[in-house]
Amino acid sequence: MQNFHDKVIYQAYPKSFKDTKGNGIGDLNGVIEKLPYIAELGADMIWLNPFYKSPQNDNGYDIADYTSIDPLFGTWDDFDKLVKEASQRGIGLMLDMVLNHTSTEHEWFQKALAGDEKYQDFYILRERQEDGTLPTNWESKFGGPAWSKFGDTNKYYLHLYDVTQADLNWRNPQVREELYKVVNFWLEKGVKGFRFDVINVIGKDQELKDATDGVGKSHYTDTPIVHDYIKELNERTFGKYDDILTVGEMSSTTVENGIKYSNPESNELSMIFSFHHLKVDYKDGKKWTRMPFDFLKLKQILNEWQEGMAKGDGWNALFWNNHDQPRANNRFGDVKNYPVETATMLAQTIHLMRGTPYIYQGEEIGMTNPDYSNLDDYKDIETHNAYSELKKAGMSDNEALDIIRDKSRDNARTPMQWDQTENAGFTKGLPWLKVADNYKEINTENIKQSRNIYAYYKQLVSLRKELAIIQEGSYKAINLNHQSIFAYVREYKGQKLLVLNHFYEETDTITLPDELLKGQSSYLIGNSGERTLQKEFVMEAYETAAFLIE
Repeated sequence: MQNFHDKVIYQAYPKSFKDTKGNGIGDLNGVIEKLPYIAELGADMIWLNPFYKSPQNDNGYDIADYTSIDPLFGTWDDFDKLVKEASQRGIGLMLDMVLNHTSTEHEWFQKALAGDEKYQDFYILRERQEDGTLPTNWESKFGGPAWSKFGDTNKYYLHLYDVTQADLNWRNPQVREELYKVVNFWLEKGVKGFRFDVINVIGKDQELKDATDGVGKSHYTDTPIVHDYIKELNERTFGKYDDILTVGEMSSTTVENGIKYSNPESNELSMIFSFHHLKVDYKDGKKWTRMPFDFLKLKQILNEWQEGMAKGDGWNALFWNNHDQPRANNRFGDVKNYPVETATMLAQTIHLMRGTPYIYQGEEIGMTNPDYSNLDDYKDIETHNAYSELKKAGMSDNEALDIIRDKSRDNARTPMQWDQTENAGFTKGLPWLKVADNYKEINTENIKQSRNIYAYYKQLVSLRKELAIIQEGSYKAINLNHQSIFAYVREYKGQKLLVLNHFYEETDTITLPDELLKGQSSYLIGNSGERTLQKEFVMEAYETAAFLIE
């Protein structure tokens, strides 16, 4: 694998990116139309969420045919054109591969239901336990039990996610063969990268047992066999090429496993997504709650992954946002009073770290959570399930809706805000999901706010390409217990890069170690005008500043 440490990836959620047909749903032609915009930003690759044939129960992560294009998104001609035109701009396509489960509408599952034993072994089917309870007491990640009745048999099929997403049996070599064919099919179509959805849960044990905690995560997450499977996937598919970038979405993983998945010697993946830093506003570890984020915990987690992965030569995917997360500027900043400062500070915090930065559509212009006024505005299946659970737990409509407003995945899925025209220039039709009300202020053409944020992102992307210290430098935190500032130093070949990020509104001071003041320092980039390095460094609201020290 060639060195990819200077690369930056842009995530486009096709359904919400740009609609060219007027049916309210974004499409592949919309991505083609906006290639100049992504190219100007400097991104090297576009990660596209699934556009394969799907009943869309989980927005395309319930795949009915892996080697197809859903007419909702376009045609093969559109796809080929996208590959070609992106490539002409030096941009590769990264596709989402959902290999843990298929839609229950997939041909394999339908054949299994019809009694074909070959395909029944493609899934994880079990009978009830002797005491009449379900095969295991595991919970689905979308709420409720992880088992559902398999047709009119006395068996049940495992679904760690939605009831229409049946988990595949990776222990069956025929299943693996079929999935490798899928990956090779897309490689031959000119795809340059893959993001493997929930790939660390594919290694279920042969014998499935009840979980002592009633949830079951430990029974299928990061099991040793997952590494064998990913090595085999690498060897049989993308590993044959020297220019393919891969990232694994790793649910509840550890640094130790993160290293194994992404160390070049392991021959598994280029890098991984871990999510622990995005759970610091989960009260008692539960997503559907409200609390101010725990800043010290946020720093501690980011630091643990930066240090730990570097030690074992693993590689992090760096991100605040994606299609499954509420907008980070709403969570960790002040979008009302300091929209530009918040967005640029958060961007700089991760773009100057060790790892590969991902930009999720809209974050580069400061898009926010939509702040919908009623439940019907939300389409996400997980959100509606959560709302029912919160109501069952005794909450009022308003209390439940406040939590949904903070935590729903639809916060990230609102249509991209291109301009001030109706529906933010996303569609001429009725958008599948309501556009955020603030699109007239926040859009790619707004000079006062969004263009400033975009220009800043552009600068960060270009600095990564220019400076070896950003690509390859070591990482070390400074004064990790500081109550409002996250400071760290990167070091490479005698040069140092000091990065200071202030996460709050009240002015605060950080005392810098003397060793950083000895060399010749020059201001590199910041959101508050040029600064000079001083021992007692005072930071303004949501300020970020970086210095090179020779």
